[in-house]
Amino acid sequence: MKRSKGIKVLVALSLLMPVAGIAQPGLPSDVDPISRNRLPAIDANSPQGVAGIMQHGSGVQVRWETGVGRALSELAILIVAREHDQPYEWSLHELEAIAVGLDPAVIDIVRNNGPLTGLDEREAVSIQIGREIFGEHALSSAAYARALRLFGGTDLVDVVSLMADYAATATRLTAVNQQMPPGWKQFLPLPFTPPDDIHPDSRSRLPRVQSRPQARDPGAMAPLYSRGLAPAGTGPGQIRRHGEGLESLERSVGRRLVVLAILITARAYDAQYSWTMNERAARQHGLEPAVIDVVRHHGPTTGLSDRDAILIEFGRELFGDHTVSARTYARALEIFGQRDLVGFIDLMAQQVGQATLLAAFDQHLPANQEPLLPIP
Repeated sequence: MKRSKGIKVLVALSLLMPVAGIAQPGLPSDVDPISRNRLPAIDANSPQGVAGIMQHGSGVQVRWETGVGRALSELAILIVAREHDQPYEWSLHELEAIAVGLDPAVIDIVRNNGPLTGLDEREAVSIQIGREIFGEHALSSAAYARALRLFGGTDLVDVVSLMADYAATATRLTAVNQQMPPGWKQFLPLPFTPPDDIHPDSRSRLPRVQSRPQARDPGAMAPLYSRGLAPAGTGPGQIRRHGEGLESLERSVGRRLVVLAILITARAYDAQYSWTMNERAARQHGLEPAVIDVVRHHGPTTGLSDRDAILIEFGRELFGDHTVSARTYARALEIFGQRDLVGFIDLMAQQVGQATLLAAFDQHLPANQEPLLPIP
């Protein structure tokens, strides 16, 4: 999975600005006064937010090359799938985790939300930080310190960025109701029955798009591993073929709705930094204060425009229930069309990835910026 393009989009969406840090009263003891998160600023001009956090990563394709090893990488992905009730992501990566040597007993602890006593320390802390980030939308100082001691800064950033990537993938898969192909076993117990509004060929709400065969250079070396993890016609690759990117979405629906989608996601993940840094932009692009307050305070959508209401309801189901009802999906599809709906899903997924990083490293707002989101 390539991460760099997604991170660039996240930075652009978050309106991140380089801010010179000044020591401020009230910052937690493990937060740097310049970066205003748990990672030290590279220099006085380092950007805050996702851009600054990612400066501390290794820059490699984390799933395959991270310093923690494949077994812990697959464990991190399984934690994400469990916390998002995402059966497709879980089932494929359970097989992969076993193949690279992760103990099935550890997998069962994640699957069944079991206790962490008796586990290897690095396995236990990986599960703990995933449960806190996605279950509580924050990571405690004690859990962070333990993870930092066991992994070191670079590997910890890599592990969390891997979780962020797969949290985004889980969002996409759930939104389009991606189910296992016929004959494939689903290994994750779910608190709901997935809707049956899927196409038989793609096993999702999106019709299958045939990929174009690519000519191969006869002089090139054969890839070391040629098997794709996702069964043909399913998975994130299929979803991507239906979207045309943020610029296309913004041209079609306008910046106002784009920023509304960002706020919906920030509210769902209690992402103070994302919300506060984007609320002003939302107002500048015509998003009415009354609509903002509906999202801020989980208010009813009655009386809103059809487009505002369905986008809010779609996000609430997606993030609150980990499933989107057939009725809500059909209504969103009717209002936005397939291309733009996939665009919104992708935008929200990117914001989920950002919220994961910001929560893990406890990103605080710039100095003198008042928080605008009430956090429980």
